[in-house]
Amino acid sequence: MGVEIERKFLLTGDDWRSLGEPVLLRQGYLSSQPDRVVRVRIEGERATMTIKGRSNGATRGEWEYEIPLPDANELLDQLCEKPIIEKYRRRIAFAGLTWEVDEFLGENKGLMFAEVELESEDQQFDKPSWIGEEVTDDSRYYNSSLIRLPFSKW
Repeated sequence: MGVEIERKFLLTGDDWRSLGEPVLLRQGYLSSQPDRVVRVRIEGERATMTIKGRSNGATRGEWEYEIPLPDANELLDQLCEKPIIEKYRRRIAFAGLTWEVDEFLGENKGLMFAEVELESEDQQFDKPSWIGEEVTDDSRYYNSSLIRLPFSKW
């Protein structure tokens, strides 16, 4: 079983905007239930299906598989829950870790946060100056929650 240990933070300032190359991501959910999230994502010319279990703190089971791009487009257009999540992602290296900074579009426009994957929940790490409040335990910031209650309706 794959395991994801991820922490999520709000952003402060705009210094992150000059770092990393923004890449458009489109993703949708075949299931957005807390016990079983099934996501379809297109990032550039690569498409994946990801299955995630229930979060326990910053940890949860995760399985990811590459799928054909035409299949991903059909799933997003025909079967995934709406709205589809669209966002720009920047991958930014800092102090030996890769921070993923997401800037959302559509009904979630205005929402921006950063995630970092860790080896263990108690791993110590340095934060860039543009990292603000931690929101790992706030389910409103889960992408799968943003289809039910988009940021524009908070």
